[in-house]
Amino acid sequence: MPLRAPVHLLLRLALVAAVATGALAFAPAASAQAGTGPTRAMWVWDTSTPAATVDLAVAQGVGQLYAAVPPRVGSSPQLAQLRELVQRASAAGIRVDALGGDPTWVDNQTWVVDNWLRPALATGLFTGVHVDIEPYSTTAWQTKRSSVVKAWLATLDTLRKAAGSSPLEADIPFWLEQVPANGSTLDREVIRRVAGVTVMAYRNHADGPDGTVALAAAAVRAGADLGRPVRVGQETNDLGADPTAVKQTFYGQTRSQMEQQLAAVTAAYAGSPSFAGLAIHDSTGYAAMAP
Repeated sequence: MPLRAPVHLLLRLALVAAVATGALAFAPAASAQAGTGPTRAMWVWDTSTPAATVDLAVAQGVGQLYAAVPPRVGSSPQLAQLRELVQRASAAGIRVDALGGDPTWVDNQTWVVDNWLRPALATGLFTGVHVDIEPYSTTAWQTKRSSVVKAWLATLDTLRKAAGSSPLEADIPFWLEQVPANGSTLDREVIRRVAGVTVMAYRNHADGPDGTVALAAAAVRAGADLGRPVRVGQETNDLGADPTAVKQTFYGQTRSQMEQQLAAVTAAYAGSPSFAGLAIHDSTGYAAMAP
């Protein structure tokens, strides 16, 4: 069961005491409460260039990395890369979380805990755990959605328990608020189970009814209601030439052009108690952008 890059790319597509050990562990929110403001996060699926990745993070104000970890990392050649990445990131004051996920995880919870989660945490390298599971990419989502929703939430419960004191965070698409779950909505059911979320509100423009600000609104509001921090994710990779794909990414634009839109997103949510900053997908696309 291999670790893979996120399905959306491959398919082109007041904190309460009860949650203190989860939500407060989410570094950007703690930073914001201290008055320094939210920092950025960045997905790192390719860990083969630790020095360049950390240099990019430092230059772009990234304070948290989601670094891809393979199953049974203790015996993987990638472990050396991850050690160097974490060493360099730690020296720069950057938090690193273990990143993983696959739609099949919802049907293989024991395998995930034994072969991915526990080996990753056993390295002692990671502050927390960040999962990008995306079971909505499967045919089962169309044919037996309620069962998939139940399994997804159960997987998060299992991972949170197995992670112990390591905070568990998750990626969610912006439209989960449209999916009913447990008498509520699926975005809220996911958010209440984790220490924080990154909402994939991928648009290359901030404003308007189909802009990032509007698409992220439900998740940011849910985070505020539930006492969880929420990051707003943005895409930089090439997703294809069709209009739907093009509007989901800043690919082909410069960093300066992207920054104008990111500034608008940040300004829109600056007053929200749950807004924890932005997350950039991913280090490869980000590094390839022209200034």
